[in-house]
Amino acid sequence: MKLLLDTCTFLWIASDDSALSATARHLFLIAQEVWLSAASCQEIVVKHRIGKLPLPELPARYIPRVREAHGIGTMPIEETDALHLSALPPIHKDPFDRLLVSQAICRGLTILTPDPLIHAYPARWDW
Repeated sequence: MKLLLDTCTFLWIASDDSALSATARHLFLIAQEVWLSAASCQEIVVKHRIGKLPLPELPARYIPRVREAHGIGTMPIEETDALHLSALPPIHKDPFDRLLVSQAICRGLTILTPDPLIHAYPARWDW
């Protein structure tokens, strides 16, 4: 299985949070590939900057450190990911989540997310 982490999933993995489901934890551990989108990095930076997301260190240090410690790859945003957004129904208002859905569809990945709005898209997901 090849996974794309939702932003909250990445943060819960990083902090070993109990909000991470047993299934999500298991899938993360057995996945062939695990990715964090640049869109999630942007979301973390934005939320940290406005004070909605406290972190133990600046995102520029925290994100790469956690990714490397857990063997998570970084996924850039490609033009095809952005252009595919126009094909998505307007289910989710969050632009970061919509981009994750687009990336998962374009790249054949499963999004690891508890978000029921993401579950309504024609993308593979698990939780």
